[in-house]
Amino acid sequence: MAEEKKQKCLVVIGGGAAGFFCAVNAARMNPLLHVIILEKSSKVLSKVKVSGGGRCNVTHACFDVQELSKRYPRGEHFVRKAFHQFFTKDTIEWFQERGVELKEEADGRMFPFTDSSQTIIDCLLREVNKYKVELLLNREVKNVEVKSEKWEVELNNSHIITADYVCVASGGFPKLEQFDWLKGTGHSIVAPVPSLFTFNMPKHPITELMGVVVQDATVKIQNSKLKNTGPLLITHWGMSGPCILKLSAWGARELHDRNYEFTIHINWLNERKEQDVKDELQLIRNSKGSQKIANNNLFQLPNRLWTFLLQEAGVKEEGRWADLPSKEQNKLVQLLCNHEFHVKGKTTFKEEFVTAGGVDLKQVDANAMQSKLHPNLFFAGEILDVDGITGGFNFQHAWTSGFIAAKTIAQQ
Repeated sequence: MAEEKKQKCLVVIGGGAAGFFCAVNAARMNPLLHVIILEKSSKVLSKVKVSGGGRCNVTHACFDVQELSKRYPRGEHFVRKAFHQFFTKDTIEWFQERGVELKEEADGRMFPFTDSSQTIIDCLLREVNKYKVELLLNREVKNVEVKSEKWEVELNNSHIITADYVCVASGGFPKLEQFDWLKGTGHSIVAPVPSLFTFNMPKHPITELMGVVVQDATVKIQNSKLKNTGPLLITHWGMSGPCILKLSAWGARELHDRNYEFTIHINWLNERKEQDVKDELQLIRNSKGSQKIANNNLFQLPNRLWTFLLQEAGVKEEGRWADLPSKEQNKLVQLLCNHEFHVKGKTTFKEEFVTAGGVDLKQVDANAMQSKLHPNLFFAGEILDVDGITGGFNFQHAWTSGFIAAKTIAQQ
């Protein structure tokens, strides 16, 4: 009788989306692997739980590799290679095969039909049980080093686990020193800075309009090429919504270097030119001269915002179009197309915190998620210097990188 192959051990560091996906797929593809997940806190999949307002934005309904990879301010070329192995379609099918149907929303985001992130968590936990993956909580990793071709993973309780393979999927860290335990492996770390944050405008009167949403505002950052169009939400501390969050992702490093103090210009009418708006107002003055300006919300802006802009332009509340002085008209046009705000500071949502930065991609093989410095050392998810804009892109990178690492390990 042939001697049974000796069981090998894979240690996955991090109990988030990428860590779980690597662990369950490796255990499924190679039953001879003993797979252990180490999670430093007492909870697993906590980002999955809170993402998308508790619904979990699993992926984005984009089925073109080139197109999807453009949604990553950092790591575009890296993910483009990786997506050829495991892509959006594969994510949808993977969950579908396990009884979880995903649905697409108008903006392309994809959620479970149940509208509950618990569905995704339960699915991954079932896989953990099915393939006997060992899940250890409250185990923070202090050091990882290779000794005589095996990996030694040192934990906070001084316990050491010996492994044949290690996959680091510990998520992004906000501070550079939090990567110290990894630096011992010789990997370079791109310093982390926040991505996906909102713009603070302390004490600005517009914050009194909190809750107002403009569907197609264009926001430009002064003295920079940064610009984005999309839904903008006014909050009690400043500006948020997809338009601002995406802009913060593209500008993560530049805005950090400016210490989060900068000027933005908002066109409330998408990208309409001032002259066109002036011409439109002239037509209104000619055709509806006797009507009150306040009652004529010309551009279908939210009423509270229209009233605010009229006040800012000095337009009298009872004023009629025929009597609108050119000075106030010019001011109104300027506010509609080029409203200037000073931003001072940011607000980051801790639960959905995304960092730009992490393990330098030059040292990782995108086709295997394996370190170029050490065989049998792998990376998955946000620990890498990859981050996407809001809309399911960061999860797609987690599933893709976790799957590729699992496949490489299982085949070895």
